[in-house]
Amino acid sequence: MGEGSGYAGIVYWRRSPWNGARCVPVLLSLLPGALRAQNREGRVVFQEDPRGVEGRLSRLGTLLVDVGGKRYALVGRGALVSPGPSAGQQAAVSALRPPSAAGGGAVDLLLNGGAAARMRAWHTLLGEAGARLR
Repeated sequence: MGEGSGYAGIVYWRRSPWNGARCVPVLLSLLPGALRAQNREGRVVFQEDPRGVEGRLSRLGTLLVDVGGKRYALVGRGALVSPGPSAGQQAAVSALRPPSAAGGGAVDLLLNGGAAARMRAWHTLLGEAGARLR
C-alpha cells in the first residue's frame, strides 16, 4: 500500500452466531499502519496496526480477527434482519477503494452475493499489510 492509499468496505460484525439482528454493519478500513472498524454511529469498534492483528478465514468465509485480545467475526453479508449501513458509512466507503473481490465462485456469487469472496479479499489485504494470518 502506498502512502495516502487505503481500502474501505462495509462488512458485518457477527456479534451473535444465532441472532441475525446482532449482525451489524461496520465500516472496515485499511490505511497505512491502521486497520479500523467503525459502527453505524461512527464510533471506533477497534483500531490496530495490522501487524498486531491475528486471524484466519473460516471455510464458510468468516474472517475471524483477534485485535487487542478480543475476537471479531466479520462476514461479507448481513442476515435478513440485520440493520443496513448508515449513510455515513456508505459515504466513507466512496472516499477509499473497495478491496477487489474477483475470483469468487459461482455458488458464492449466486447464493451468497459474493460475500465469501469479499472476505477472502480482506484476508489477502491484511496478510499483505503484515497481519499474522493462518
